[in-house]
Amino acid sequence: MQLAVTTNKFCCNTIGKFSRVYPKAVTLSALTRNFACRLSAGRLRLMLGCELDFRLARQSGSHCPLSGATAMVRSFHSSGMVVGRERETVMYLIATKSRHSANSRRGAITILSAVLAIVVVGMVAFAVDIGYILSSREEVQRTADAAALAATWEFVDKLNDKYDSADCQAFARTEANDYSTANKVGNIGPVVDTNATNSPTGDMVFGYINDFEDPNAPFDTTATDRFNAIRVKVRRDSGLNGELPLFFARIFGVDSQALQAQATAALIRDVKGFEIPSDGTNVMILPITLDVETWCDWLDDSVSAGWADNWTYIKETQRVVAGDDGFVEIDLYPRGMTNAGNRGMVDIGSPNNSTSDIVRQVLYGVSPEDLAYHGDTLELDSSGHLDLSGDTGISAGVEDALISIIGEPRVIPIFESCVGPGENCVYTICAWQGIRIMSVNLAGPMSKKHVTIQVGPCWGHGTIPSTTVGTSKYVYSPVILIE
Repeated sequence: MQLAVTTNKFCCNTIGKFSRVYPKAVTLSALTRNFACRLSAGRLRLMLGCELDFRLARQSGSHCPLSGATAMVRSFHSSGMVVGRERETVMYLIATKSRHSANSRRGAITILSAVLAIVVVGMVAFAVDIGYILSSREEVQRTADAAALAATWEFVDKLNDKYDSADCQAFARTEANDYSTANKVGNIGPVVDTNATNSPTGDMVFGYINDFEDPNAPFDTTATDRFNAIRVKVRRDSGLNGELPLFFARIFGVDSQALQAQATAALIRDVKGFEIPSDGTNVMILPITLDVETWCDWLDDSVSAGWADNWTYIKETQRVVAGDDGFVEIDLYPRGMTNAGNRGMVDIGSPNNSTSDIVRQVLYGVSPEDLAYHGDTLELDSSGHLDLSGDTGISAGVEDALISIIGEPRVIPIFESCVGPGENCVYTICAWQGIRIMSVNLAGPMSKKHVTIQVGPCWGHGTIPSTTVGTSKYVYSPVILIE
């Protein structure tokens, strides 16, 4: 009896504690007291465990103990210890505690999201601005490449039009700036500091390079008569064109980024010979040679010296028409400057070329197979000479082939001596000349026959550079980027 009374009092006190912790349960206090009084000593132990679980949950902020309490209630129910309103009271207490625990955690995600937002913005700033900088670096490099290539082509074109070197440089500087401003870097077309004084430290510099394959080859800015390379620097910095503006990086105090790129374009101007091109194409050599005396006089290019100027080459249409253009012509054939009866025909390739071989070379140039007969190269030796055997003279059989290439560029060899008669003669070649055929007639008497030529630039692969000035005129390699 004493145990029962003590038990009842303790249960009432326990339920009272629940009522103070959970005010909404006060209205059910009578019911819960009644429920407690009916508990036996064994039930009291379970109830105490439940109450202690609730207290631990409230103090630690964890809801884990509720799961234990729920399991306990289920145990009560299955054993018949909690029924009716008594079960509802316990379930109400559990639900109220669950809501209280959830409220205590509200707002944690908002704080976490705010912190992560800063990180995400930083990552976006990094990705967008770094991508923009890398893209703009490619643009500024492409712009420098284009400006250097365009300037070099313009420079040599003006040389071929007989402008002096200073004027050619001025045209090339303007061309470089035009190409640079036509290409956007970021949101602007950058201008180039054209460096009119050709200072070696300037943004645009003319120079001479003797070996394109040597990255340490000197860039000589003093050899003005041999300039074959142009270096162009394009930049966006505080001194010129302004730095590249950034976007999100401004949040971190970085407003802009300086950019610059450099390119060097070059070509071979002094040629000592030809080799089989890397792409296996032909070399556009015409197998007819001209004597050096006539060549030197011809290069004076003076009508007053007795040379005629009766033909004009129109670049835009690549056609030859009657009329003067400031470039005098000479007759490549026939010329009386040789004691050989073949009138300057040379044998390139297989010995004793037939008329069909000559026609092929006139139309398509010298093939890799032809060059193979000369050890894959056709070039002046260390003394500046190359020996070529004479071939049969020009016949009417090649007239149609010569007419079909009127206006097209070709290279002819220049000889300084000829030893022996006819096709047994040996020509000593000393230079190369770029020409274009202007008029052809191989019919009728010898006095009416002619192959009339004019100087003209010839660009081709397989050129071998010379370290000696004067080994070629109007013969070039294509312009290439070497940096």
